[in-house]
Amino acid sequence: MTMMKDSKGENKMQKRIDLHIHTTMSDGFLTPKEVIDEAEKNGVSVIAIADHDTTEAYTNDLFEYARQKNIKLINAVEISTKNKKVGIHVLGYCFDLKDENFKSKLNKIRNARHDYLHNVAKKLEEIGYYINVEELDKIDAVTKAHIALDATTNPRNKEKLLAEFGHIPNKGEFIETIMNENCPAYVKKETVTPKEAADIIREAKGKVVLAHPVAYQHEDNLTDEEILELLKEMKPDGLEANYLYVDRNDNKFDETEKWNKFAEENNLFVTAGTDFHNKDGIRPEIGFVNTNFVLSNEKIDEILKNLQD
Repeated sequence: MTMMKDSKGENKMQKRIDLHIHTTMSDGFLTPKEVIDEAEKNGVSVIAIADHDTTEAYTNDLFEYARQKNIKLINAVEISTKNKKVGIHVLGYCFDLKDENFKSKLNKIRNARHDYLHNVAKKLEEIGYYINVEELDKIDAVTKAHIALDATTNPRNKEKLLAEFGHIPNKGEFIETIMNENCPAYVKKETVTPKEAADIIREAKGKVVLAHPVAYQHEDNLTDEEILELLKEMKPDGLEANYLYVDRNDNKFDETEKWNKFAEENNLFVTAGTDFHNKDGIRPEIGFVNTNFVLSNEKIDEILKNLQD
């Protein structure tokens, strides 16, 4: 951890937290234990793994591994929802991991992902792409990103990709051109609403947080008023205000000040997360260590208290 000076000018350790990290249990590139290792290397003392629609990362073994590394592990999940044709992600924290009803509902959401995989793979194959459905089906919380990555990295698709795009596209470009609404391989995915996801989390005694509102403005053109409407519907406890957004063209946006103020005006506590999937040299790494973004120790203590009270 880095050193900082307090109000009296004395040195003290700068804390780091990261409450939004993905692993190989959904669409991340590091295993849960590798995430712990990376957090230790980056001087991060508290983390939350928030995989898509699954809590499979949270084993007794992982909690013990984190304890050995002096890292506090807070249980989390990121539930994929749909609201008026816009994808919204709802974060849950500190819920009861043993709640059978919660696990059953998450499992139903995950199963819908596999139905989606088979339906979209069929469409992609019909327009000439090769998709490794058998391997993708092994991924517990398979995502649109997994499918796009498979399509764009499969050597058998190279000729078609070059003909269609003029280059080998990244997964984001492939999704926006081929898989999204009004595109040739669009398939409607059965999902829950943000309010339903919030209710699922609350029923398991968890805290509800609206993930990365900054992304909905840049990606989906939602206005502040539309986000307020969303908040009224789902009644979250908090907002992921401390989030550095990177768009599809790798432009970076730090709008944390705006969203912290927005949260305060709407009586919501704030959280902080990188949404880490992999090291790409562009997006924030675990603990924001490759950015200039730093939270005060006091702010970090406040965030953790709000989540765990």
